[in-house]
Amino acid sequence: MLTPELIPVAIAAVFGAVFGSFMNVLIYRLPREKNVVTGRSKCPSCEKTIAPYDNVPVVGWLWLRGKCRACGWRIPFRYPLVEIMSAVSAALIVWGYGVTLESVWVYAFVSIMIVITFIDWEHQIIPDPLSLGGVVLGWIGSVVCLGIGFVDSLIGSVVGAGIVLAIAGLYRAVRKVHGMGGGDVKLMAMIGAFLGWKMVFPVLFIAAVLGSIYSLFLLRRGGDGQTTVAFGSFLAPAACVMLFAGQRLVGLYLGLI
Repeated sequence: MLTPELIPVAIAAVFGAVFGSFMNVLIYRLPREKNVVTGRSKCPSCEKTIAPYDNVPVVGWLWLRGKCRACGWRIPFRYPLVEIMSAVSAALIVWGYGVTLESVWVYAFVSIMIVITFIDWEHQIIPDPLSLGGVVLGWIGSVVCLGIGFVDSLIGSVVGAGIVLAIAGLYRAVRKVHGMGGGDVKLMAMIGAFLGWKMVFPVLFIAAVLGSIYSLFLLRRGGDGQTTVAFGSFLAPAACVMLFAGQRLVGLYLGLI
């Protein structure tokens, strides 16, 4: 039974699913430098315009059995997955933060992290409108609702970007090849802007652990150790972990030592 307390959560889930559809537009169009504001959604294979009733979040994909109605092109599972992730994130955020301005900022952060994860994983790029726009959004949020303070947010951006820039420079000097790129630098500036400088180090640590595990997996699959790993696709999930569980993890760590 839907109680009064759960009504905002349910509404948030519906909104999240609908906005997740737009997130899929960003994931597909931004790396291809296509307009994300105008233009109806089309099948990437036959370019036939998708009917509104086929574009209903999650339900449309299930109804079509994951295939384009016109040409039968198999629609990647990524589309309903992003919509589900967005819906669950929105519901959990409203459940935890209530119907507040802070919820809006937190959801914006998580949404950008989801979009960046999928774009960087597939294309190994992080579009500037997401990262640099996110930096500004984080600075504004630090003043109006996030509660970390503008100075903490600003230092977080500088520390986050500076550490990644230093690591990238050191890697290039030692290995004579590019490691982390400018996109990772800007992404960490955004993460620092939203989470503050104290969370920068745990985010980098968690992302490094996740990236190392994936690299080992590639080696076991026969990789040669030269495969490029999209580090931003590990930084973004790590940032979400620290956003929701950072204080508990830090407290657990301090308790162990």
